[in-house]
Amino acid sequence: MRVGVVAERRPGEARVALVPDAAARLVSAGFEVAVESGAGLSAYADDDTYVAAGAEVVADVLADSDVVLTVSPLQPEQARQLRPGAITLGFLPVGANDELLTVLRERDVLAFAMEQVPRISRAQSMDALSSQALVGGYRAALVAAERLPRFFPLFMTAAGTVAPAKVLVLGAGVAGLQAIATARRLGAVVEAYDVRPASADEVRSMGATFVELDLESLEGSGGYAREMGEERARRQRELLTPYVGASDVLITTAAVPGRPAPLLVTTEMVEAMRPGSVVVDLAAESGGNCELTRAGEDVVHHGVLVHGMQDAPSAMPVHASQLYARNVVNLLLLMADEHGTVVPDFDDEIVAATCVTRKDTHPA
Repeated sequence: MRVGVVAERRPGEARVALVPDAAARLVSAGFEVAVESGAGLSAYADDDTYVAAGAEVVADVLADSDVVLTVSPLQPEQARQLRPGAITLGFLPVGANDELLTVLRERDVLAFAMEQVPRISRAQSMDALSSQALVGGYRAALVAAERLPRFFPLFMTAAGTVAPAKVLVLGAGVAGLQAIATARRLGAVVEAYDVRPASADEVRSMGATFVELDLESLEGSGGYAREMGEERARRQRELLTPYVGASDVLITTAAVPGRPAPLLVTTEMVEAMRPGSVVVDLAAESGGNCELTRAGEDVVHHGVLVHGMQDAPSAMPVHASQLYARNVVNLLLLMADEHGTVVPDFDDEIVAATCVTRKDTHPA
């Protein structure tokens, strides 16, 4: 079968779905690999490197590929170029792509959404949400350190002692834990809060202090947090306010898959922070955890900078692409036989969970 890798079209997207090393892995597994010319340039993978890995570089991959790999969803006009019965693998938020899903069904395309990989041990190597959250959490701490008008670490100098910055991280999933680890490496004093008490040990293992509030747990299925009711959210914001006010940096990472980001930080809570403090909102693209957040923008309010992070993994496209490519290849090989033919087994819970269009079904 022929696997095609598209050059991403979405503004701000610098990743590529398949890096040369991953392409070589597919070639070894019996696939033909075709890469759209220039697809990897933003991730510092040129056409010659793909050729050396055994791939073919072509002007267009959509019409001639049995399997098409993407990072961002295809545009509807691109999907119309797919051959009937083709397979696509990539990020594909079902609730925001009605027209695309209609086209895919019309073309009898089997579409697999990487964000729907279940959080089970057997699927960890395919979990693209986690791999990209790792990049985002790291990036968030670096951006915070860059924007903060003071040092992160403790300094003891002849001119006196400089106290370390205080960082508060809200949300201790993959992104939050990576933000904690990076802020700690930069020398900050770090606290973190998550609605799942089970996260406390992970937070402490990173050298941070877990903020314990007198609230019920919101531990959900698959390792995600459950959405909270408004009364609990109000009480949580009230209890978090003194911790937010005492912080030099606030990094928010909380998200509920398929829903707008929960509001964790109000304008009044930001006003409790000292001028010069920084808020980095990793959930900006899904509405933001902070009331003042604007995706892709810096908002200054009462002297506090609120940065709405956008395309965080694309800011580090080399490793983001490497990690994503491994996720995609692992999922594709799960569905392939020894001859390099993709034969999805819909009795497999991973395959069934990730499939969003089939010839005889509506989107999952």
